[in-house]
Amino acid sequence: MREFELEGSWTKLRDQIARMTRRDDAEDLLHDAWIGVEKCETAVKNPKGFLIRAATNFGIDAYRREQRTATETIAGVTQEIIADRTPLQDEVLIARERLDRLRAGIALLSPRTQEIFLKHRLDGLKYREIAKELGISQSAVEKHVARAMNHLIQWMENW
Repeated sequence: MREFELEGSWTKLRDQIARMTRRDDAEDLLHDAWIGVEKCETAVKNPKGFLIRAATNFGIDAYRREQRTATETIAGVTQEIIADRTPLQDEVLIARERLDRLRAGIALLSPRTQEIFLKHRLDGLKYREIAKELGISQSAVEKHVARAMNHLIQWMENW
């Protein structure tokens, strides 16, 4: 094991790391950096600077890891924070009301426009596919879809 002199004490270095990283585990970060310096086979010109930089990098890495895994330590126990991705009840109700409003708007369309619009939007058919299936021009399909979209935009805005 190589020995080298550090200017200042361990406590001063730890306090500096704590200030730089704003973390409570500055002692651990500094210790890990010290082990890294001891394992390093090349000569380190500025051991104090190397320790500070390495400990700061360890702190940054730990912060990023914590953000990625979303863990929280409470009284020494690590618990996973599980985000509830389900929508709130009021959001569900609003979405259902909007969907009901949209269904009512679609029901007001002529049967032919309604059929073309639903084939395009729900079934995912392209204009040319719908035109071929119904025996009409692609331009007619485009006009039906545009008519339906204009009607539904106005219908939903006036809600």
